[in-house]
Amino acid sequence: MTRCVVVGSGAREHALAWGLRASCDVVVTPGNPGIAAMGIPCVSTSPTQLEADLFVIGPETPLVAGVADMLRGQGKVVFGPNADGAQLEGSKAYLKEFLSAAKVPTANFGTFHEEAAAIAYLRRQSAPYVIKTDGLAAGKGVLVTDSLAEAEADVRDKMSGESFGDAGKCVIIEEALRGEECSLLVVCDGQRAFPLVPAQDFKRVGDNDEGPNTGGMGAFAPLPRMSPDDVQRVMDDIIAPSLRELRRRHVNFRGVLYAGVMLTAQGPVLLEYNVRFGDPETQVLVPLLGEGLYDLLYRAATGDLHHAPVCANRAAVTVVLAAEGYPVSPRSGDVITGLNDQGQLLDALEGVTVFHSGTSRNEDGHFVTAGGRVVSVTAMADTLHGARALAYRAASRIEFAGQQFRTDIAQKYDSEAS
Repeated sequence: MTRCVVVGSGAREHALAWGLRASCDVVVTPGNPGIAAMGIPCVSTSPTQLEADLFVIGPETPLVAGVADMLRGQGKVVFGPNADGAQLEGSKAYLKEFLSAAKVPTANFGTFHEEAAAIAYLRRQSAPYVIKTDGLAAGKGVLVTDSLAEAEADVRDKMSGESFGDAGKCVIIEEALRGEECSLLVVCDGQRAFPLVPAQDFKRVGDNDEGPNTGGMGAFAPLPRMSPDDVQRVMDDIIAPSLRELRRRHVNFRGVLYAGVMLTAQGPVLLEYNVRFGDPETQVLVPLLGEGLYDLLYRAATGDLHHAPVCANRAAVTVVLAAEGYPVSPRSGDVITGLNDQGQLLDALEGVTVFHSGTSRNEDGHFVTAGGRVVSVTAMADTLHGARALAYRAASRIEFAGQQFRTDIAQKYDSEAS
């Protein structure tokens, strides 16, 4: 049977492995206890020491580090860009230069390596202030604030290395854009690109977008606000010129180009690119893709993508249950109740899957918290209202000390609940 290796250890990789196993044998490196509990082998072996028909690299860090380059150098088929393509996420300063060259609409910005120049620029701007780390920061390197004092303090913390080490010593200060954010993940085969259904994630830790940025507290798809015309405009004005610029730079991008887009009154504007499946967007997109996932990724990886992916005409919602103290100092070791030996709901609900991210098992075999985002509870139903209600019903059955989660995922579009 066809064999696939998934690289990574989070809920995103759990969702990918769960979706791929419908079509192939799956091995995950290094994986996590929730993946292993489903009967999917998890190994500590380097992906370069494994054999498979397809390698799918989940997180951004190995992509930026060139793991895809090494695997392709061994003649292996890989879904995920080489290090040259991964620079779109690896350096926001590089990204901004790239977007300027490609003539992609994006926010006005300044790039700074010196604190004094950054502070002086900041003081000439008006609120809200947007400060980003240049390098990888696990989705937590962006501050948006109306307070100039807080913005200045953030610049100092980042550029001193206190916040994010070397990743923050260069900062980008951006114009704040008005509109609604969406995530459009586009699958690329080096020449062609096709969008998945638009999704929306929730970065702030608290309801009503309050509190600090996180890696993501939930997501839903499809996003009703984004029409087919909006999607086509993103493809024409953002994705197409980006692909042309990648080809001009001799970058053969095979993987996911994740466009974080602001839908403004003037049209879609790119906030940032990620170069891999998003987390938690993957947890809602994979169930909608169904059994076509392997074929989609394999065709993209081999440069043979000729038609748009087929997604179920349904809705999916995921709610992240996070540990006490997340995102600053998450607590570990709290026993999780409501899960069976397979890491799923003790009392199963049809249409619900629990994807693990920050769990481990204690000496008694019980699942315990072992990271900031502990599990993603995903539900799929015929309507957004149904998926949202089912996701929260399922989430209420899982408990651990100090757990926190948002109660407003997809609420804005749930007309039956409002």
